[in-house]
Amino acid sequence: MDMLTLAAYSSANTNMSSRDSLRKITALISVLVILKVQAAPTLSGDDADAGELRDDIPELNRGLDHLFEGDIAGHPSRNAIIDQTRRWKFPIPYILTDSLDLNAKGVILQALDEYRLRSCVDFKPYEGETSFISFAKFSGCWSYVGDDRVGQNLSIGAGCDTKAVVEHELLHALGFYHEQSRSDRDDYVKIWWDQIEEGKEHNFNKYEDDFITDLNTPYDYESIMHYRPLSFNKNESIPTITTTIPYFNEVIGQRLDFSAVDITRLNRMYDCANTLTLLDQCSFELINICGMIQNEDDSADWVQTLSSPTDTDHTLGGLCRDSGYFMEFDTSSGAAGSSALLESRILYPSRDQQCLQFFYKMNGAAGDKLVIWIRTDDGTGAVNSVRKIHTFTGDGDDAWKIAHVPLKVTEKFRYFFQGIRGSVSSSGAILIDDITLSEATCPAAVWQIHKFSTYLTSTPTGSKLTSQCFYNSEGYRFGLSVYPNGRDNAYKDYAAMTFHLCSGENDGVMQWPVENRQVTIVAMDQDPDAMLRMSSTRSFTTDANPRWNKPTATSGTWDASCECFRTPDFGWSTFISHQHLRRRSFLKGDDLIITVDFNDLTHLIKTEVPVRPPAPSEDVPEDEPVIEVEFQPEAPKHREARAVDPCYPNPCFNGGVCVASEGEASCRCATSQATFYAGQRCEDLKIDRSILGALVGGAAGFILLALAILTVIRRQ
Repeated sequence: MDMLTLAAYSSANTNMSSRDSLRKITALISVLVILKVQAAPTLSGDDADAGELRDDIPELNRGLDHLFEGDIAGHPSRNAIIDQTRRWKFPIPYILTDSLDLNAKGVILQALDEYRLRSCVDFKPYEGETSFISFAKFSGCWSYVGDDRVGQNLSIGAGCDTKAVVEHELLHALGFYHEQSRSDRDDYVKIWWDQIEEGKEHNFNKYEDDFITDLNTPYDYESIMHYRPLSFNKNESIPTITTTIPYFNEVIGQRLDFSAVDITRLNRMYDCANTLTLLDQCSFELINICGMIQNEDDSADWVQTLSSPTDTDHTLGGLCRDSGYFMEFDTSSGAAGSSALLESRILYPSRDQQCLQFFYKMNGAAGDKLVIWIRTDDGTGAVNSVRKIHTFTGDGDDAWKIAHVPLKVTEKFRYFFQGIRGSVSSSGAILIDDITLSEATCPAAVWQIHKFSTYLTSTPTGSKLTSQCFYNSEGYRFGLSVYPNGRDNAYKDYAAMTFHLCSGENDGVMQWPVENRQVTIVAMDQDPDAMLRMSSTRSFTTDANPRWNKPTATSGTWDASCECFRTPDFGWSTFISHQHLRRRSFLKGDDLIITVDFNDLTHLIKTEVPVRPPAPSEDVPEDEPVIEVEFQPEAPKHREARAVDPCYPNPCFNGGVCVASEGEASCRCATSQATFYAGQRCEDLKIDRSILGALVGGAAGFILLALAILTVIRRQ
């Protein structure tokens, strides 16, 4: 906002005291220095969507006046946080209705996996249960709060198909309200009531702790449930909500992923002792090295080593003195081929696939080896059967590298690392750090760009870095491009990321155009704790557009580096801002790590199943029809009508309680021992007649007593 706009805004509030005016202007200037308000991007035909600048939930739901707090359907007095009868039992049955876009179906499954990774919340396909969630494409993004026990819709409408939005709406379904609804929110944020769009003030209501509990957690500016500064605003450049600590004005409303406090609350509310799919993780900061053991039969040991200026650990990146550990196998001594084994504790998988992610460094001569093995049950109950999984060979590059190793184990097992000295001339060491083992598939491709900050300072806008070409599990070949300073000058403060096809050896037997494949690109937050990572994830799904035809001389351009044809770039001009890149651990060690998946979603085209009518309850008379829920996208009004309530926003003043009866709102006014409120909207203050009589009688008695005393004094 320019100073003329600010001056006009100031003059429009001349009724405020000069002190309040100065405070307000100062606060707005401070937030507007931080908030860079940018017009909606003009997308080209090469953009999947607006990326980081895409509309947020309040904008997507504009005009849906029946929703409470912008994206909550149903009656807001029903609170699953307090009312334990409205909490879900796991696994939660779900339906993916065919009204959903194909990309939305894939994104929903991504979000469900994030819940499993970070909590004990689980989901399963619907099989006739009474309680279930039906994901459907209605207008906007919204959900009910808590378990209705009759089945309920959750809308993922146009523009809502991002993993973060689905996570947000599912947190509502699980019983959570928006962060700024807390009773103590005024200590942390300022609501600018005069800047809120008329009729939308109720979206900024706060609630006492007998209605919403914070589960003994601090106010969370990073929560995925927080509003953005410009939510429900009259003027597109003036915020409706700002933070008391100015730094967090650029943090609130993030749509990356769950925050640490979001996960803490979720796990406290549902008494989660463990997560479902995070089998193991270790950053070697504790002396017990996560229960890992050395093998007594090898010729050397792995040593827990403190970070130093020459060898910094990956967990802390050498930022903290006298802290930060990694495991090291010294390859500078011993015979060629000497080795050391480091084994995990025994693990018990519940799925048939796992992904072992870790960071490693080989700072010796080329030829040293790091081998990944597993031990499984040999049939006697002992974990002794050994199988080699993958071998990494040193190439003389001593930078930290990320590795993803797929495992497919269905019984108890250990994984272990074997370090091997390549030759007698080896003079360095093998280092490992920040291990994560999850029950998930490994990404199809990983691109680690070293010294990315140098590209940010030296790469002209419109210039790109291009990856090697990768193959997905089907045999399609593809690659990535990153524009460190954007694809054009309008968005030079953003890193653009795009996807393209590469010609490959399987093209003669593949189907073209390649349709119904979901591309998911992740800029990885390198936090060592998988539960705390807030990566930037974006997805789109391919269609019959000619851009997805086989890469040839007519549909692509020749690239000598891969000896292949590459199709034109398609993706996001505003994938992630430089501001976000420099926050958290996106550039740990000055490395940008990007993962890519290219998955077939054809099996999700038809996923809808019929809803079985609920069995009659003993509490419902036979002649009274059981309420059914309509899930057909052609007629969403049946469920949306439940959110229409004459009591919202509350028309009653002075603490009056609104009661809806036959579609009409009436007020039950507050009373006390001495006073009460009356009138249609509780606008008139009244004094109880008995209290008033007592007051009048008391006053009269006091006067008579005073006169009597004066009479006695005069006589004396």
